[in-house]
Amino acid sequence: MPTAAKKKSPRKYSPAAGKIVEREMEAMKEGKLRSGRSGKLVTNPKQAIAIGLSEARKAGKKVPPPKSA
Repeated sequence: MPTAAKKKSPRKYSPAAGKIVEREMEAMKEGKLRSGRSGKLVTNPKQAIAIGLSEARKAGKKVPPPKSA
C-alpha cells in the first residue's frame, strides 16, 4: 500500500509579518517599546506580539484577522 502524502497547510503568517513581530520583541527587550495612545512602556511579551501583528496588518502583510472577544 502506498503511503498517503501529507498535504502541507498554507502559512497563516507571512515571513515578513514574522520579521515585524521579531523587531517589536527586540524593542521590548531593549526597553524601547511603548504602547499607542498612553505611551506606557510595554513589558509583556504577548502585548509586544500583538503590537507587531497589528503593524503587520497595517502594512498589508499576510496575517489572519484579530480574534474578537
